[in-house]
Amino acid sequence: MANISISRNRRAGILLHPTSLPGFLTHGDIGLEARRFLDFMHQYGFTTWQVLPLGPTLDDGSPYQCLSAHAANPQLINLQWLEARGWLDCSQVSLSLTDPDYRNHCLRLAGDYFYQHCEDPQYWDKLTIFSKNNEYWVHEYALFSALKKHFQGQPWYEWPVPFRDRYEDEIRQAEQDLALDIRQVVFEQFVFFTQWQEIRQYAHELGIELFGDIPVFMGKDSADVWAQRSNFLVEDNGYQPFVAGVPPDAFSQTGQRWGNPLYHWENMQADNFTWWKQRFKTQLQLFDLIRIDHFRGLQACWYIPGDEETAVNGYWQEVPGQQMLQALFEEFSQLPVIAEDLGVITKEVIALKNQFHLPGMKVLQFAFDGNPDNPHLPHHHHHNDLIYTGTHDNDTTYGWSIANQYHYDFLRAYTGLIEPNEETIAFGLMRLALASVSFLAILPMQDLLMLDGSARMNTPGTTDGNWQWKFEWRQVNQQRMEHVAHLLSVFQRHKSS
Repeated sequence: MANISISRNRRAGILLHPTSLPGFLTHGDIGLEARRFLDFMHQYGFTTWQVLPLGPTLDDGSPYQCLSAHAANPQLINLQWLEARGWLDCSQVSLSLTDPDYRNHCLRLAGDYFYQHCEDPQYWDKLTIFSKNNEYWVHEYALFSALKKHFQGQPWYEWPVPFRDRYEDEIRQAEQDLALDIRQVVFEQFVFFTQWQEIRQYAHELGIELFGDIPVFMGKDSADVWAQRSNFLVEDNGYQPFVAGVPPDAFSQTGQRWGNPLYHWENMQADNFTWWKQRFKTQLQLFDLIRIDHFRGLQACWYIPGDEETAVNGYWQEVPGQQMLQALFEEFSQLPVIAEDLGVITKEVIALKNQFHLPGMKVLQFAFDGNPDNPHLPHHHHHNDLIYTGTHDNDTTYGWSIANQYHYDFLRAYTGLIEPNEETIAFGLMRLALASVSFLAILPMQDLLMLDGSARMNTPGTTDGNWQWKFEWRQVNQQRMEHVAHLLSVFQRHKSS
């Protein structure tokens, strides 16, 4: 089966999560700065904007441990958009802009005003349409969020049993008692999806596609696991007989114990993968391309006994990912999916990817270990690959070069750099990415700004200090960007204005 949902035209994109956009609050959002970033991309010839998952996060801010497979993070809502419609007056807010609750407080004020005073029928009609089109998830998520707030943020498996296990009478009463909180969550989701569609339309007017990301696993404390427990290997009390992770490898002697619930694939297959179809239905509202993170988990998952502290004593268990993908391709006329196939990938995973003609990924920071057979080296790339200098889990390329995480002589010989230094190496890898035969080259914004490791987005295996980086427009070097734009043209990735 050929995946014709994705154009293989040569092009280039930038990896930047919306939280990293400039802004006067603690992180960026999808307001005017997002439009300015799209203008920036268009000016220099980039036509793909890749972001991380957009779902609501836990306290650590990781977009890969979301509270819902469908909902968006309200922290990405732009407040000026609400002010422009007369639903919010930020001058009346007494909290400091640096207060972590500032945006939540503003959103609550805007929601109260909307429900009590908004007389614009177009927005009431849009809210009604949004609720109807998303009825398969939005009320369920709103109730989950309201209950989570009511129980002071406790995970669902620590709630009183009638709410934990969704007793009909108690849930019906909660829907009445928490009606104001439930409608607030619906309002926030409506506002986000409305703002995002405006951003998406503007991107399309500029010839830019939006590229999103789906974590293959869900967080345990999520609306999906709470409300659709039969789809997950989680008992009513929250106990997990097995958890997800990956086995020991060259990077970790104990592997990685992620702790995410594994899927109850038998139940999912019995209803023809309805949950997965609904998940992609939502994401296709948001994105033109969708990456499946840890695609390897759709062929087999590393089952770790729940009482094990490390990932050592796990085992591979095959799963019906082929049947799931087949069902998705039959459900959607267009399914623009990209496989994150990094790490140790077996021939079975490759066969699954190739069966659906899914593009895979190559990362140049992995290429220069001195092994001429390394698949990340440009001369081993394929047209159906995406090529990155680094991803959100890598150091910046400038930081990578400082850390000397490569075979120096091999890199120097391969790149032709006579006396490599941090800047020439970083720019050299960007040039290699753009020159690659791969149809889509993605450069992290940190690399375009030539930033060191202090601008790193995430360090796998750690929980502190991640997902916090923001850039400032003053960091943009126009001369460097014009050089990059010239390379986009030279390597036929440039879309003319």
